[in-house]
Amino acid sequence: MNAVTIRGLGWKYSGRDSFAIEGVDLDIAQNAFVSVVGPNEHGKTTLVSCIKGIIPHSFHGVWRGTVEVLGQDVRELSAQRLAELVGFVFADPEAQFTSMTVEEELAFGLENIGLSLAEIDRRLAWVSELTGIGGLWDKSPYEISGGQKQRVAIASVLAMKPRILILDEPTSMLDPLGKDAIFSILADVKREADVTVVVVEHNVEQVAPLSDLMVLIHGGRVARAGPPEEFFQDCDWLVQHGIQPPQATTFLDRLRREGLFTGRLSPRFEEDVAALRQLLGPPQGRGGAA
Repeated sequence: MNAVTIRGLGWKYSGRDSFAIEGVDLDIAQNAFVSVVGPNEHGKTTLVSCIKGIIPHSFHGVWRGTVEVLGQDVRELSAQRLAELVGFVFADPEAQFTSMTVEEELAFGLENIGLSLAEIDRRLAWVSELTGIGGLWDKSPYEISGGQKQRVAIASVLAMKPRILILDEPTSMLDPLGKDAIFSILADVKREADVTVVVVEHNVEQVAPLSDLMVLIHGGRVARAGPPEEFFQDCDWLVQHGIQPPQATTFLDRLRREGLFTGRLSPRFEEDVAALRQLLGPPQGRGGAA
């Protein structure tokens, strides 16, 4: 059973003339790390909102097709059940804060579902270590840095142990150091947490190496979907569709077009470097007398 199965999905917001997304078919395996990429205003957030059930439960519009989460139609699930199955982290972390301290924010959802104090303590310790926020418990979530806010938001959702974790542009409001910290956390989540991750992200170079599946949304449709090794074939086509591939991958793609490289492209820098070394051969020693 897939974590997410989408068939013929279309959604048109009330008052709009055209569909935000249309004809979307997508399968997401359990425990996969999926990156949803594409230009702004092409349907990425609409797609993940349909997976979460925010659409159609919280919006008016026209729905087509089906979205199943772990075999269950999102339109038939209650808000409580959706919250148990699917966690959602917004681009603006303050949009989901409800408490006066970080500790209270982390515990809020756990208390609402009636967990024991011992289990709450275990989960808070786990997510605090995973996201590096152990020293922030007594601080207001509104008064810490942007990167810390996003880490708290991720921790509070992870603490609920959803089966699917969706992050909608989690690094869009952060500086380079904050972005690096979030990608490091996502790498740890992929390695340590038993969860399917779906992340909407513009920073293709950093998210691609984590991904099992890359999905390009363009014009409200799935323009391309596949594992990174397949997704990045034909970098020029990706650029035309609003995606900037990793620089090393683009370089190898140009060499291949000139007939100088015949291997497969990879979004992982280390693999591209290894391919270049094999292409260039062993380094030549420097001349001169000893």
